[in-house]
Amino acid sequence: MRQRARTHRRRGAGLVAVMLAGLSAAALTACDSSSQDKRPDSATSRPSPSPSPTSLWDRTPRSLAAVGDSITRGFDACELLADCPEASWATGTDARVNSLALRLLGPAGAAARSWNHARSGADMADLPAQMTLAAAHKPDLVTVMVGANDACADTVERMTPVDTFRTSFETSMARLRKDAPKSQVYVSSVPDLKRLWSAGRADPLGSQIWRLGICSSMLGDAEDDSRSAQQRRETVRQRIVAYNKVLADVCAEDDRCRYDGGAVFDYRFSGEQLSRWDWFHPSRNGQGRLAEIAYRNVTAAEPPA
Repeated sequence: MRQRARTHRRRGAGLVAVMLAGLSAAALTACDSSSQDKRPDSATSRPSPSPSPTSLWDRTPRSLAAVGDSITRGFDACELLADCPEASWATGTDARVNSLALRLLGPAGAAARSWNHARSGADMADLPAQMTLAAAHKPDLVTVMVGANDACADTVERMTPVDTFRTSFETSMARLRKDAPKSQVYVSSVPDLKRLWSAGRADPLGSQIWRLGICSSMLGDAEDDSRSAQQRRETVRQRIVAYNKVLADVCAEDDRCRYDGGAVFDYRFSGEQLSRWDWFHPSRNGQGRLAEIAYRNVTAAEPPA
């Protein structure tokens, strides 16, 4: 009996030991499993980096074509009533101006790989044909500065309607995209003509030349401070504001287009920056300021706000 009792106790103790061992193993397994669940899985818990968006804007273009009006032709910058393309803010070769082309391409590049298709007297309706000429070069960059002549009419009523202005600009962009789909476009805002009037009205020579018919909608009767004259000038200014909104809106629809954010419109031209012959077109100094604005915006990492 005692022997059987001892045998039973040994068997019972062995069974308990086996059961305890099993429970311990199960607990350890559960513990390991729980720890495994809580450890971060490097393959799944870290978000995979999203690819950085590739900018379509090249800050170092190697060729340039310019379209626009008399400002881009350097009209009255060098002599009375004459174009002076060498002083153009966009493509000029005059070191005193230090044009956008000189800054981007250097003297040899500016001479060989820049083209000026702007024309004095041009308005937005002329831009599609100019853009076709520019596109033929397949330039890396096209500069656009046009719209002042659309506001500079004989009367306020004859200014280019905003919808017409938009249609012509959209047509211009479409022509460029058809013939030169990868060309970038830098669009300058239309200058604030009312500010030009304010800067030049006190100069006797300037006001005399204005009477010959330069931008009559804004500069006509330059010394008239009557309410009707003030309203006329403000109407012209608001039309330019509307033109600039069109330029910004249409440009924003194109991934390879940059608008200057209103920088030229906001620039305060002084007497030093205006032609001494007409107090309206930029002088060499003024052309240089336009080149500075353009270069800053073309080479910036981000477009103007």
